[in-house]
Amino acid sequence: MSVSKHDEVRQHVRKSYAEVAEASNGGSCCGEASSCCGVSDDAAINTLISTRLGYSEHDLGKVPEGADMGLGCGNPRAIASMKAGEVVVDLGSGGGFDAFLSAHEVGESGHVIGIDMTPAMLSKARTNAEKGQFTNVEFRLGEIEHIPVADNTADIIISNCVINLSPHKEQVFTDAFRVLKPGGRLAISDVVATAEMPEEMKNDPYLHAGCMAGASMIDDLLAMMRDAGFEHVRITPKDESRDFIRDWAPGRGVEAYVVSAYIEAVKPGGCSGSSCC
Repeated sequence: MSVSKHDEVRQHVRKSYAEVAEASNGGSCCGEASSCCGVSDDAAINTLISTRLGYSEHDLGKVPEGADMGLGCGNPRAIASMKAGEVVVDLGSGGGFDAFLSAHEVGESGHVIGIDMTPAMLSKARTNAEKGQFTNVEFRLGEIEHIPVADNTADIIISNCVINLSPHKEQVFTDAFRVLKPGGRLAISDVVATAEMPEEMKNDPYLHAGCMAGASMIDDLLAMMRDAGFEHVRITPKDESRDFIRDWAPGRGVEAYVVSAYIEAVKPGGCSGSSCC
């Protein structure tokens, strides 16, 4: 894909998710990105969407109202094994839902940095942080291909249904590797391709903003992460996710090509057991 095409895709995604943030603030339908968006003024609907993705009602009660926007495709915290005092970076943090839940897990001695390229989402997340009185969370404007975080900062990088939107996924993994400390880990929930998608689907802007057309084949993602330097790379598809993916684009048959998956990897160089000092 050319540089100009990369930028065109990025600008389209930014516009679509700005509409989602603005719609969420107004309690209305959320535009082109609504295929993977549960924005509603009915709390019961948002609860149903998020519990379907792997969150508990207890989780939903721990975040400020408006942080849960139903934008994910799973629960990356389920594979993150967070500990008190750790530093977490959330790529594509949206309204802050996963960032706030992570903040509870790492505690006051830990720190969470949310990254989002959409100013409207950033504003929403910061407002939510103030409402929830979170002192161990911050949100930064930036692209996930060029993460605005120093080298060797994070213990964990999480992301929920965002990397599929990037037109340059290799760079996302390369920069994630840079940001992680030695021994740091990726814990990602995202959409992956299990079969080659027809060109008309790949080129459909609606399906791209809706977290479907940009999905990469599993073998390609494995190669990208290994090329970036990661070890213990694992992708676990969730076939049951085809049920809710079908609802993202009813009648299009996209669920035959993509599923949600857990994506895990480790940056080498950490210590364990008696080797730690």
